[in-house]
Formats: sequence, structure tokens, C-alpha cells
Amino acid sequence: MPNAKVLEAKQAAVAAISAKIADSVAGVVVDYSGTSVADDTVLRKELREAGVEYTVIKNTLLKRAIAGTDLEGMSEVLEGTTAIAISKEDHTAAARILGKFADAHDNFKIKAGYLDGKTISVETVNDLAKLPTRDVLLATVLGAFQAPMASFARAVQAIVDKNGEGETAAE
Repeated sequence: MPNAKVLEAKQAAVAAISAKIADSVAGVVVDYSGTSVADDTVLRKELREAGVEYTVIKNTLLKRAIAGTDLEGMSEVLEGTTAIAISKEDHTAAARILGKFADAHDNFKIKAGYLDGKTISVETVNDLAKLPTRDVLLATVLGAFQAPMASFARAVQAIVDKNGEGETAAE
């Protein structure tokens, strides 16, 4: 039987991770075994700059945190070393950064993920990783909206320029 103090600390840890998961829009669970301290430091810095919280966690604590939720399906991949990256705002940041890191490091594996409170497969996490950032997507959409207006403005300007030249030649 565990010490009451230890049990209380574990319950607090489970409650904290449950709250973080509930307040997030996306997350990715990874196996980080064999990752060097230097690589881990670089990864953590990049995740922190993107607003993603990265935590190494015991499998049993994470299993208890997701028990009874729509994320309970992730329990089957919780073996070995486990870390979770949680994003409160950006749906793709964790997947994008961890996917890029996993591609560059053979020992680093993505186990599962979630998006808006629903479990997603490793393939879906990899697809999310390939999406550009939110700012790039917004810029692309804005460019698509501006293109017809810019073309129209150039056409009107060409008509004005042509009519202006024609009047000068006729005089």
C-alpha cells in the first residue's frame, strides 16, 4: 500500500495532466527512448517557442488521466518511455515539430495523438505534421482572395492607360 503522501502527490499529478489535456486543442504522445540530452534540449526549446508544453510522464499516470474520456483509446499505446506534447491553441504545432523531429531521429516514435478531444491515429498525426503553420495558411487564403481583385485593378488600369494614350495620339 503506497504512502498517503505519495498517493496524494500522484492524484494531484493525474488531476493536473487531466486539466491540461482538457484545456488543450491538440496533443501528441511519443516514445522518446534513445534521445540524447542535446537533442531533447533542442526539441524542448522549439516546442516551448511554439507554445507547446512537452512533459515526460509515467504511463500509469497518463492512463488514469485519460480514463473515462474520449481519449481512453490511447491507453493501448502507453508502453515504454512516454512523453506528451500539449498545445492549447495551435492544432498543428505539436504534430509538425514532433513529426519533423521523428523523421530526423530513428529512435523517436510518435505513438498517438488527439485533436479537439478525439483520439487520432499516427497517420493523421503525420498528415497534420505536413500542414503549414496557421500564419502561412492565412497568408495563402488572403493571397487567393486578393488575386482576383489585383487582376481586376490591373485590367482597369490597362484600359485607362490605353484610352489615355489614344486621346493623346488623336490630338
